[in-house]
Amino acid sequence: MDKPKPLAASPVLPLALKGAALCGALFLAGCANHMSPRNEHEERVERKLLEHSVQIDVGEPTTLDEPQRRVRVNEHRTFEVTEFEVTRNYDRYTPYQPWRKVYEIPLGAVAVVGGVGANVVNIFALGRLPDSVTHDWITDGLAGLNPAMNMPSSGRAEQNLASVKEVQKDKHREVISLPWSNRPVDVTAGSHLYSLTTDREGVVRVNLLDSPFADNSLRNVARLQFSAKDDDDHTHGEASLDLSNDLRSKLVEARGLIFDDLEDDEVSQWVHRVKRLSELGFEAEAADLEQSLIELTRNDPELQHDFLRALARAGRHVTVPNH
Repeated sequence: MDKPKPLAASPVLPLALKGAALCGALFLAGCANHMSPRNEHEERVERKLLEHSVQIDVGEPTTLDEPQRRVRVNEHRTFEVTEFEVTRNYDRYTPYQPWRKVYEIPLGAVAVVGGVGANVVNIFALGRLPDSVTHDWITDGLAGLNPAMNMPSSGRAEQNLASVKEVQKDKHREVISLPWSNRPVDVTAGSHLYSLTTDREGVVRVNLLDSPFADNSLRNVARLQFSAKDDDDHTHGEASLDLSNDLRSKLVEARGLIFDDLEDDEVSQWVHRVKRLSELGFEAEAADLEQSLIELTRNDPELQHDFLRALARAGRHVTVPNH
């Protein structure tokens, strides 16, 4: 006698289980309650560097016949400026939280009833009631009654960036000129290279009778070569300043008058140094030497008096600083 075959599992049961699991998952996950989108507007400016240059202005005349000169350095940047109006669109929604249905279902029922009543009243009010009463109460109430959706809430709202739109408003060129402030400038004098620093106005002061130029002879130097370089993009500028033959010959004598030892000289020799510097055309240096000698004799009033009288006889008008 044949044994009875075991019954095959019914395909209906697994399908029912899958359907129940899917419904449960949907219930637990719920649906996000989409709210009115939000837009942000801003202006954005995009700058593209087209040209960068460094300009060195050695002044006039281009041949130096005095020991001092102010050299000005500026940098110029040319930009292509594009202005955009940017609009960002955000999708807003209230994320689903199942436990909120405990109080949202009764509130939803109240909101639906109130919304229906408001619409009836609106008929007699000739449509004067706001949409927040006639429309939003019903919408929010239905969301509250829906077990898979929360009522919309601005306080819990989250957002996602949906799209970005850029509209070009303008495009133009912009030139910015700035002083080469507190930055190095190299000066080549013959075989010597000196590094100077500009001030906040982009000016470097060259004094051939002061350090570092006074440390070396410029008798055979016919030109000063200036160079400034931006290490970020290797932009550089150059300029030259010729030295007159007359200036170079005067510099040799002037250095001796200024830097040779003073303490062993007589008062008459001090006055000679001051007068000779003035005769060479170095009036600023003559005045500096005067003040240095007055300061040197500050603790010897008699010697200082003799020096001042000698200067007066030589036609020099000196102001004695107060101490």
